[in-house]
Amino acid sequence: MNTNVKVALVFSGAIVLIVIAFIVVAILQAQPPSPETEGSPAPPAASAIREDSHILDDGGAGAVTVVEFLDFECEACGAFYPVVEDLRAEFSGQITFAIRYFPLPGHFNSKNAAIAVEAAFQQGQLEAMYKRMFETQAEWGEAQESRAALFRQFAEELGLDLAEYDAAVADPATAERVQSDFDDGVALGVGSTPTFFVNDRMVQLTSFDDLREAIEAELGR
Repeated sequence: MNTNVKVALVFSGAIVLIVIAFIVVAILQAQPPSPETEGSPAPPAASAIREDSHILDDGGAGAVTVVEFLDFECEACGAFYPVVEDLRAEFSGQITFAIRYFPLPGHFNSKNAAIAVEAAFQQGQLEAMYKRMFETQAEWGEAQESRAALFRQFAEELGLDLAEYDAAVADPATAERVQSDFDDGVALGVGSTPTFFVNDRMVQLTSFDDLREAIEAELGR
């Protein structure tokens, strides 16, 4: 075999190896990342709680943080409401529980409800209005017209100053506060409600027990 033939064969072989290498790299890049082991916790996200987040229970230093992104018109949130209230009582002093607004666009009155709750917060009645919304959800949920007048009635029943309430509802800053929570939720990967974060880890909900189990895991039980 003459020298020219040998050189040609070596050159051809090198080209084949390069092509194979490119094919292997392309295949590896096309493959989706390996999914996490089923049942394993999601990695910690950016903090799900801010300095201005609405805290209903403050467990103090070292407490497990539980943050709920919620929609007051969401039926699943309504179903979880008594579960959450039971857990708040059970783990009192051990958890810091905060709520954040995540009104879904498909719910006609979800933003109206969030604005009403935020307006009540400005008069120190956040929790009372939060509870009223879920306890009455069957009366106004899924309505295709504004129920803002009903929410104003709730404010009156709770003894709020209606002039201040009306001013807060009309103030763009109130809607901006609601939108701020929503935007944070989107950035954290929230896409549905309720979504819970326990110590900044998103809880994968498949049953009502999942939230309890996530809290207990963080408490080391």
